[in-house]
Amino acid sequence: MTETPPLLNVSDISLSFGGVHALTDVSFQVAKGEIFSIIGPNGAGKTSMLNCISGRYQPNKGSIRFREKELIGLRPNDRCTLGIGRTFQNLALFAHMTVLDNIMVGRHHLLKNNFLTGSVYWLFGARKEELRHRAEVEDIIDFLEIAHIRKSIAGTLSYGLRKRVELARAVALRPDLILLDEPMAGMNLEEKEDMARYIIDLNEEWGMTVVMIEHDMGVVMDISHRVMVLDFGKKIAAGLPDEVLANPRVKKAYLGEDDDETAADDAARTGEVA
Repeated sequence: MTETPPLLNVSDISLSFGGVHALTDVSFQVAKGEIFSIIGPNGAGKTSMLNCISGRYQPNKGSIRFREKELIGLRPNDRCTLGIGRTFQNLALFAHMTVLDNIMVGRHHLLKNNFLTGSVYWLFGARKEELRHRAEVEDIIDFLEIAHIRKSIAGTLSYGLRKRVELARAVALRPDLILLDEPMAGMNLEEKEDMARYIIDLNEEWGMTVVMIEHDMGVVMDISHRVMVLDFGKKIAAGLPDEVLANPRVKKAYLGEDDDETAADDAARTGEVA
């Protein structure tokens, strides 16, 4: 039986800013239907990795393939059209617009507006398509339980609700792969529990593959299928959540622990005697 290729295949990605190496030879694969989390200390290169996948950054070397199509060189808009959506660590909503209008922005890549069919479309199809897109948006609003704020100005909402609206805008694209950059940052416990439930439902019920950065280790270990750890731009571990959590190199990166096993591993790599 032929093995199913990964939905996302990242190979030997390196990214530098001047003399600073943000990522060094990072490789991983994400299967269709996974919740794949990227963790690591501050400055480890997690957001830089998402930016390389989404097209905000162009890596110095390496390959990123989505459904076996090379993404390097494609513009962010082209990647959205292929079915990649994302949220941002720092909220990127249009603060002066309503929640409904912010979410509708997420549908713009799906609008029909090519030159050859444009005039006919606007005469006969625009109203019908607008109604269809609004129906899709209303489904998302109901799913994320934000109907009560649908006409509110985004900039007037609490931080937790704005994070939910940003997720709604990313979901509006109906992506096959959604990149979530710290979706639960700044939330209280109840808001985190709600967001975790939404992410699980997007994965299981809406069929979205998730690549997520998150600092809340409890959430990561509870909802992730696999986890990768970055430290100083390098991959130091990857695997099932429990395996990664028990990895001595991960403990060292997060807690500064340096036990005998870690020291022996370091010695083996450098050729020194522990």
